[in-house]
Amino acid sequence: MTGTVLVVGEVQDGHLAGGTVEAIGVARTLGDTVVGFASGTGANAAAAEFGRSGIASAYAAEDPRLDNAPVGARLPALAGAATAAGATVIVVAGTTFGRDLVGHLAVAWDAAVATGVTEATWAEGALRVRRPIFGGRATETRRLAGARQAIALRPHAFPAAADAPTPCAVQPAPVGEVPAALLAGQRTAVAAAARGSGPGLTDASIVVSGGRGVRGPENFHLVEELAASLGAAVGASRAVTDAGWRPTSFQVGQTGRAVSPQLYIAVGISGAIQHIVGMVSSRVIVAINSDASAPIFRVADYGIVGDLFQIVPALTAEIRRVRGL
Repeated sequence: MTGTVLVVGEVQDGHLAGGTVEAIGVARTLGDTVVGFASGTGANAAAAEFGRSGIASAYAAEDPRLDNAPVGARLPALAGAATAAGATVIVVAGTTFGRDLVGHLAVAWDAAVATGVTEATWAEGALRVRRPIFGGRATETRRLAGARQAIALRPHAFPAAADAPTPCAVQPAPVGEVPAALLAGQRTAVAAAARGSGPGLTDASIVVSGGRGVRGPENFHLVEELAASLGAAVGASRAVTDAGWRPTSFQVGQTGRAVSPQLYIAVGISGAIQHIVGMVSSRVIVAINSDASAPIFRVADYGIVGDLFQIVPALTAEIRRVRGL
């Protein structure tokens, strides 16, 4: 380990988002000292939450103008905090915000960067990262040389940092004048995509997806009930969304959402490559299909060959029994 690592906290509803805790865990393995950073409305309170994970120092750029501005508007404050802390590495969760931010840091902070990172270590004086490429069909090892590095992690690829409560000293980020051009593009509205009653697809640690094997929209409740018993998000294959059984926001795959949960359960999904590239990086994959030769079994860690109309209700009932639901 070497030097100071800065973790960028993503603020949601005034609190640090879950992905930030994963980023803290990675930062601890990379640096002798870890500091936090938060920006926008509620930044001071959110920055103090770094203390829950044992981070004793954080910077906050409390500025409501940043809430709806492009990500680049946060760079002056972030660069100022990194300089003040003496940080040479910046770690952020691999959300849309994080991936966008890392791209800006490559130019504005003169950093070597990588997104979708699933492993990060120091080797021969440089930061070495691994990440899936080509839709998860290969894994790339990349050496990030130079004086500065910034990485965005793949969601759920790392465990969350352990709780280690400590007082966190929050100080204002040394913000220079934000150029007017960076504040010109303001977000005016956000329309939530249709989703199930559980967690969102990209944030969920468990995803249950249904495919054409459920035979019709009237049977999709089997997938939803299994997901509810696990506290999981509900997904679908493209065949399901193309047929109009569920909105396109449910789609997992190359032309839908890419997910990497701890557990992915594919119900009645044959496993076309377009679907597999969107979920193959899941930590554990369970497939339920009546066709033993279905391609989904080639990537599954566990496979159940049989009638999903018997298996899924029985599995849901057993999970509910064990969980006392």
